[in-house]
Amino acid sequence: MKTEEKLGSVKRFGARYGRKPKIKFSKIEAEQRKLHKCPYCSKVAVKRVSIGIWTCKKCNVKFTGKAYSVAKKIITKEARIAEEEPTLKEEIEETEQAVEEA
Repeated sequence: MKTEEKLGSVKRFGARYGRKPKIKFSKIEAEQRKLHKCPYCSKVAVKRVSIGIWTCKKCNVKFTGKAYSVAKKIITKEARIAEEEPTLKEEIEETEQAVEEA
């Protein structure tokens, strides 16, 4: 049986909006609310103030970053598959060329 993903705070939406949008929103919200690593003092103490504005609790510096995370892009399963597709197409073309040459 397939394991079900935990919804967490997205339960507040109840039966509205559908399952997939709620799971995507849950991942983004969890990422933005967790503590991040400070690029200045390297301590995990950075908290989001507002969209794109971050502050470190240790060194008390304010800086800008991405909207939901400090530096890295949040990758969902669908985005990861979309990124892998071009490489798969290239591999298929290479194997077809190898078969044609042989």
